[in-house]
Amino acid sequence: MPSPLPDLVSVVIPAYNATELIDEQLDALVAQDYVGRFEVIVSDNGSTDGLRRHLENYPHAAALALRLIDSSDKPGAAHARNAGVAQSKGELIAFADADDRVHSGWLSAMVEACTRYDAVGGTLETASINSADVASWRPLPASGTLPIIHGYLPVTPSCSFAAPRSLIDELGGWNEEYTGSGEDFEFCVRLQLRGFTLGQATDAVTAYRLRDSYLEHWRQNVAGGRADAKLYASFRDHGMPRRSPIALADTIAYIVFRNPLIPRKVRRNTTGMWLFHLANLYGRIRGSIENRVYYL
Repeated sequence: MPSPLPDLVSVVIPAYNATELIDEQLDALVAQDYVGRFEVIVSDNGSTDGLRRHLENYPHAAALALRLIDSSDKPGAAHARNAGVAQSKGELIAFADADDRVHSGWLSAMVEACTRYDAVGGTLETASINSADVASWRPLPASGTLPIIHGYLPVTPSCSFAAPRSLIDELGGWNEEYTGSGEDFEFCVRLQLRGFTLGQATDAVTAYRLRDSYLEHWRQNVAGGRADAKLYASFRDHGMPRRSPIALADTIAYIVFRNPLIPRKVRRNTTGMWLFHLANLYGRIRGSIENRVYYL
């Protein structure tokens, strides 16, 4: 059942070599309009950039009840989140990422939505934190809707997610077998298969930072494609369908007929968007081989 208003919210932020960007997220949390009590836990997943020393000197640490914990014993954001939850004190856990920036009403909207749903995701925007060109590289779901895994179930990314501590514990936390990507969608599917509800906190807006080089953009979306195939391997016996042949044909046609060798005014897309589709397909091919499934 959805939860009442919590006495304390724990905001868990997994972090790896985030020294250059994390202050922007922490400053955004200082500026929250939430009137209740909350703490912030940064779960350091093996940083080598001086993150601990940097946070020891963060000027608003007291306002955030900021704590840094060590989760370097096992790599991966799923493990970092689980370690953060294990050391949290709040009844409600909200998750954010170190390189993003939540809007001022984010936490208030997340907490309110959790009185109506068992778990919630927020809304992402890319315009305020990325260049216009980079913001065009990756499609986002329509405002007010959660993305759906190809005709299966709604999901939401872990960079803006909240659920009661009791629910997270009941589900056994984040699946640490998902080390590169996909642990958020896996958790969302698993909680719904167990009968819990997943909703959206539409007013809980996060400025989502995209990878701003083609190489990092490629790597991120290959990882996403591999995770999609792994999700299918995990949940095909629970009704998750394959991608349709039409969807594969559309992807191939997009890659062939809208590639960067064609003049921009003809193809009407950016190189980054084209690369997103190519990387995701390549990732699904790799993931299908790795998991011995067909999910293209």
